[in-house]
Amino acid sequence: MNRTLTISIRTDWKTEIIDTMARAQTGLARETYMGETLNFETPAAFFSRLTTNRWAMLNALQGASSIGVRELARRLGRDVKRVHEDAAELVELGLVERADNGALSCPYADIHVDMHIAAVQAA
Repeated sequence: MNRTLTISIRTDWKTEIIDTMARAQTGLARETYMGETLNFETPAAFFSRLTTNRWAMLNALQGASSIGVRELARRLGRDVKRVHEDAAELVELGLVERADNGALSCPYADIHVDMHIAAVQAA
């Protein structure tokens, strides 16, 4: 099974949880995998946690077997310490998994970002 992830940006996190639960119930009823979600409350939170370097790490890890931090740093042309720090952030977010031996992998075959920008309604 190819795992998929949708990253959303919704300030109303309660509605996001309700929508996620509804998708999960639909998946259970159909006995199908409906994908996974990760929500950020603001674009600033999204961009502060998913930096350009972290996106590059995800790109390098997607579809690859587990890769050690040193090898990943070599492939990215980056300092090992900084790659380790970024990897820890991605593991915390659930975008990357760390094996018992410390190797990293991205469990998602597809990551989709769902972001809408709209005019704020005047009160």
